[in-house]
Amino acid sequence: MRRADRLFQIVQYLRAGRLLTARILAERLEVSERTIYRDIADLQASGVPIDGEAGIGYLMRAGYDLPPLMFSHEEMAALTLGARIVRAWGGARMALAAEEALVKIAAVLPEQHRPKSGDMPVYAFDNRMSDIERDNLDRLNAAIIASALIEIDYEDVNGEATSRHVEPLGLFYWGKVWTLVGWCRLRDDFRMFRIDRIVRLTEPGETITPVDGHTLQDFLAQTAAEQGRSLPVEMR
Repeated sequence: MRRADRLFQIVQYLRAGRLLTARILAERLEVSERTIYRDIADLQASGVPIDGEAGIGYLMRAGYDLPPLMFSHEEMAALTLGARIVRAWGGARMALAAEEALVKIAAVLPEQHRPKSGDMPVYAFDNRMSDIERDNLDRLNAAIIASALIEIDYEDVNGEATSRHVEPLGLFYWGKVWTLVGWCRLRDDFRMFRIDRIVRLTEPGETITPVDGHTLQDFLAQTAAEQGRSLPVEMR
């Protein structure tokens, strides 16, 4: 990795708002801690607002931003594939948002580096998702963001239908199906519901107040404990 690229990556890691030690940065960038110390010192000398010191860790002060920079071909391929997966397997509003995000990214790149759709031979196809499923995905995503209670008529694997009031927490894609994770008031516990088995979806108009033990973090921690492994860093 070029030094300029490494400096950029250090800034990107620190922009996440977490305190990071030189050892963590060195492991991620596959260099020595001494190299990280030198890089941090150079960034600070150039005016990048990094606080901290060796042995404690480093943190970037809020408000710092970088001018638009160029993505590599591999990075653009990954972003394009992600957008196409969302378009094939996500809700309609999700797909539109993904496409608009790619347009915004391309707009800040130099003209000669702006990717063309045909230059990215990575694709995702779908022949199964119904319009109802796509609509439900968008509605569930909006309900999660708004902390809104939902009511669903749900059909299980045996064809038995029940009506549930659910506090929606997260959407998970498993490669074939989407599932909703939520706190089910009928079962008084966490439950996962396949989106393609939701027969009817309504919103009673109740706003959910977070309760200890009922959150997505609680669900993830419980699942991790049951499976005997820790949570990924991004979920902690």
